[in-house]
Amino acid sequence: MQDHHVVVVGGGFGGVQLVNDLKGAPVRVTMIDKRNHHLFQPLLYQVATTLLSTSEIAWPIRSLFRDRPKVTTLLAEVVGVDGEAREVLLKDGQKIGYDTLVLATGATHAYFGHDEWEPVAPGLKTLEDATTIRRRILLAFERAEMETDPAVREALLTFVIVGAGPTGVELAGIISELARTTLPKEFRNIDTRKAKIILVEAGPRVLAAFAEDLSDYARKELEKLGVKLRFGEPVTSCTAEGVTIGDAFVPCRTIVWAAGVEASPAAKWLGIPADRAGRAIVDKNLRAPGTGDVFVIGDTASVLREDGSPVPGIAPAAKQQGAYVAKAIKAKLAGRPVPGPFHYRHQGSLATIGKSAAIIDFGWIKLKGWIAWWVWGLAHIYFLIGVRWRIAVAWSWLWIYLSRQHSARLITQRESMREE
Repeated sequence: MQDHHVVVVGGGFGGVQLVNDLKGAPVRVTMIDKRNHHLFQPLLYQVATTLLSTSEIAWPIRSLFRDRPKVTTLLAEVVGVDGEAREVLLKDGQKIGYDTLVLATGATHAYFGHDEWEPVAPGLKTLEDATTIRRRILLAFERAEMETDPAVREALLTFVIVGAGPTGVELAGIISELARTTLPKEFRNIDTRKAKIILVEAGPRVLAAFAEDLSDYARKELEKLGVKLRFGEPVTSCTAEGVTIGDAFVPCRTIVWAAGVEASPAAKWLGIPADRAGRAIVDKNLRAPGTGDVFVIGDTASVLREDGSPVPGIAPAAKQQGAYVAKAIKAKLAGRPVPGPFHYRHQGSLATIGKSAAIIDFGWIKLKGWIAWWVWGLAHIYFLIGVRWRIAVAWSWLWIYLSRQHSARLITQRESMREE
């Protein structure tokens, strides 16, 4: 008799945690992902802003499970699920049967009905996104160095980030430091310190998910870095020439989108209800209703806490959900009762503002400033996979802290200097 076959779609935090926790269980696992790497997404913005290289925050999925003979990794794209046949449908026409299916397919950026903005205002969810943004930031300075028209030069040195959540705040802070401390001595025709970094938020404050005093601290730190904040007005247009904020047009050549997310089409594959962001609405045990042994976790799932508020779409939540589903699968195979309802344990919220300032809210204690920045850094290093990468990232950060030099400033897959 063959082992129970678990198919996991998505090699993010939830999927990897699930497969790790199934070690030793009488199952064979097939993990399917359209990319060959597991990405440490919380540090993705640091690739986009030249602090870290891609290899420091991503690892081949196959390497993670090389010592697990019962784990098969497939580089493929899932396009649907046949619940009756218990099969996952791949883009190339192949079908993969399953006994238990776990969808952990994540989310992408959302443009609130304006997908035509994506080419000029990329979001930040993948390594490809990060290298695209990094390339555009660096090329903006290079093009400004050669530009003789003052108006065009000013537009090239204007960077607009849409959305003042953690990603937007972190991007704005690092781009400002790049322009003001790293690049000034390297250019002859421009003063990079005159670059304008504009952070746009339709709401009334930055980091709205944090306590108001921490949000206010973050605002003040951003202003110290020279970031210009625009509150209370939504972006109404994004073009290659600039961005319209409310009714005001701002000429700029680099726009980064950090304003919203949209889940993968997992709910459509399963034919079940979804919330406004497209996340599949699951039951208290993370199962897709009426689908049998199908679980949905991570950013793909809409999960409510005991107080009715949604479980946040962050890495710790996805890892906890992956661990829970692993327990549920093992319990069923062992003939034990299924674990009680999924309970999310919030471990705190963290955000960094530039090189030496951060805010942390653990609920029972709040930290801000230099101490919070060190705690933030240690926490992120701890959750990286493998000693080698922990040392590499720690060394990169130490070098940047001491030298003020960003080490990952290569322009790759170079776009034409006249493009965009």
